[in-house]
Amino acid sequence: MRYTSILMATGLLSSALLAGAAVATEQSLGQAPYGHGDDAKLPGGVIGVSLQVGAERIGDSAVLYVAMVHPQGPAHRAGLVHGDEILSVDGTPVGGKTYQEVVKMIRGNAGTVVKLVVKGEGAAREVAITRMAGDTLSKAPMGSHGEGSR
Repeated sequence: MRYTSILMATGLLSSALLAGAAVATEQSLGQAPYGHGDDAKLPGGVIGVSLQVGAERIGDSAVLYVAMVHPQGPAHRAGLVHGDEILSVDGTPVGGKTYQEVVKMIRGNAGTVVKLVVKGEGAAREVAITRMAGDTLSKAPMGSHGEGSR
């Protein structure tokens, strides 16, 4: 009986986590999970990423990381991966800027290029990414880091 209860609780928790991940992914693809105010005022060109705010230790300056990369988006084709730190957008450092400010810097008109300097496992690198219309990216649920769900 106790073993069955543990299995049931584990199954319920897994279902809740999967449902939450699907909703979070849907939000990150169509709209920012933190909300930027009036999304209608943001340009419709996207690169296919969601961002995450993080810090190494309490009290450290916050940094922006790539949380998910849409597998059909231009950021994926440009080589952005989960965990890349965003250092600058179009030559402007992002240190000290809010999440919303950086999102506004990255988004733009579809067909235009945004240049990001990112730092991953190795040295910092610049990538040029052509924005695409946000409504052309599929909104199918994905795995935790942008890979297709299984």
